[in-house]
Amino acid sequence: MRSKLRAIVFSYRSCRGDGRPVVLENNLRYYIRQEIHKGWRDHAFNKFVSDLIPVNRTLLDPRDPWCKEQNYSTDLPKVTVIICFYDEAWSTLIRTVTSVLNRSPPELLDQIILVDDHSTMAHLKKQLDDYVRITPKVTLLRATSREGIVRARLMPMKYVKTPVVFYLDSHCECAQGWLEPLLERIKNNPNAVVSPVLDHIHETTFEYIAQETDDLRLGGFNWDLRFSWIGIPQEELDKRKNPAAPIATPTISGGLFAINKDFFEKLGYYDEEFEIWGAENLELSFKTWMCGGKLEIVPCSHVGHLFRKRIPYEQTKKSLKKNFVRLAEVWLDDYAKYYYERIGNDKGEYGNLSSRFELRKKLKCKPFKWYIDNVYPQIEMPDKYVASGQIYSAGNSGLCLDACISLEHYQEPVKILPCHFEGGNQFWTYTSPGEIRRDHLCLDYLFNTITLFFCRNAATQIWLYNEKSQVIRHMATEQCLNIGQFPEGLSLVLTQCSASVTQRWVIEHFKYEKLAPQVQIGLSEWEKLTNL
Repeated sequence: MRSKLRAIVFSYRSCRGDGRPVVLENNLRYYIRQEIHKGWRDHAFNKFVSDLIPVNRTLLDPRDPWCKEQNYSTDLPKVTVIICFYDEAWSTLIRTVTSVLNRSPPELLDQIILVDDHSTMAHLKKQLDDYVRITPKVTLLRATSREGIVRARLMPMKYVKTPVVFYLDSHCECAQGWLEPLLERIKNNPNAVVSPVLDHIHETTFEYIAQETDDLRLGGFNWDLRFSWIGIPQEELDKRKNPAAPIATPTISGGLFAINKDFFEKLGYYDEEFEIWGAENLELSFKTWMCGGKLEIVPCSHVGHLFRKRIPYEQTKKSLKKNFVRLAEVWLDDYAKYYYERIGNDKGEYGNLSSRFELRKKLKCKPFKWYIDNVYPQIEMPDKYVASGQIYSAGNSGLCLDACISLEHYQEPVKILPCHFEGGNQFWTYTSPGEIRRDHLCLDYLFNTITLFFCRNAATQIWLYNEKSQVIRHMATEQCLNIGQFPEGLSLVLTQCSASVTQRWVIEHFKYEKLAPQVQIGLSEWEKLTNL
C-alpha cells in the first residue's frame, strides 16, 4: 500500500474525498505499471486508482440550489435496490453499495440485493460472503451459471417486498438526495419509469464530474438499435416552468432506473430470451411508452456512473444480433426494415416470439409509429436519405468502405476492406447536402486523413457523388476519393480527379432526385467543366 501511495501526485487527504481526481506520477515502478495494466485489461478502468480511494469517500453535492429546497412527501414508498454484477472489481462494487447505504434515508431503503452472475474472480467468493454477513440490509444471490443481465435482474424479484425497485450498475456512486425525487415521482405516477441524472466518474482518475443542468441529455437511439445521448428539444425547454420537474426521455441507458414493481410485472419484465446484455434498455423504453407509461429523467436525482469504453467480458455478435432482432420483430412494426437493412437483411435465428406478441396484444400497446410521432419525432428517418447501403469500388466490387469504428475509437482512418454484406461498419447513408454518414458521424478529411468526425456542417464533410462518372469529389479540396496502393496495403486517399478505375465508386440505392438543388447544380456545372 505504501508503494501505491507514493505513486500519487496529490496527498492522501485529497484522495479521500469530494470526488476529486487521483493523478499518478509518470515515472512509476515497473510492477505498479503492470498492476495498472492488469486492472485496465480485467475491468476497462483504472482499478489501481479505484483501490486507493476509500469506499466511503465524500462527494460534493451536485444538485442545483432549487433541488435542495424541495419538500418531499412524508409517505414515500420504500425501495429495494438491485445491483447485478459479473467479475466486478472489489472497490467499485463496495463503493457502490456504501454510497447507497450512506446516502439513502434508512426509512426508505428496505434492502440491497446483490446478484452475482456467476463471477469467476476470487474476491467475489468468500470475501464477499463475509462482507454481506456483517453488512446490514445487504443480501446476496448467486447464479449457478452465467445468465446475462436480463435474467440476473429478474432473479431477485420474488424476494422484493417493496412497491419500488431501483436497478443500479455495480460501478456507481449515489449522491446526496438521490433517492427521494425518484420515489416522489413514482408515488405521483406509478406508471413512470424514472432515471437519475447520470454524472460521470472518470475511468482513469475516478474524478466525480457532475452533469450540468444546462447541458442535460436525453436518451435516444439510432437505427442500429444502439442507445445514444441526444439534446433536449427546444420546444421541450420552452415548456419547462419548473427546473426541478421531470423531463420526458425517449429511452434510458438501462443501467440505472426506478420502476414500480407492479407496473414492471404488468409490462412483462424483460424478454428472458435476451442473451447476456444488449437491447433490454430499448425494449423497456419502447414498451413503457407504447403500453401506458412514461420514461423520465429526474433533474434533482444524481448518481455517478463509470462509463467504460469497452465491455471487459465476451459477448458474441450472434447473441447481440439475436436480441436486436427479437426487439425489432415485436416492437418496431414496419420500422424494423431500417434495422434489417443495416444487417444485410440477415435475421439469423432469434427463437419463438409468441409470448411477447401476446403480451403486446394483451396490453393494447400503441403502434411504433405513435412512438415516433409523439415521443421521438426528432429521429432521422432513413427514407429521406439520398442513398443507404454499401459504398464499394466499381473497379473491384469486393472492396467496401469500412468505418472501422468502435466505442473506443470513432476517429480512426476509414479503410477499404473486403465487403462482408452484413451492414454494420459498412453501412453508410448519403444525405441531400452531400454528407456520407454513419449516424451522427460524418466522413471527413482531417490532417490529411480520411476519417470520421461528428457531423458539423463543414465543407470538409461534403462529398459530391456523380452517379454517371462514379467519382466522389471532396468539396473542400476538389480532389477525388481514390484507392491508393502502399507497401502496407490498400488505403483511402484524395488525389486529383481522373477517370482512373481506382476512383470509381458505387453508392448503393442512390436517388439523384433527393439531392439538395444546390448540390444538383454544382454537380452539373462541375461535369461540364471536367467531363467527370
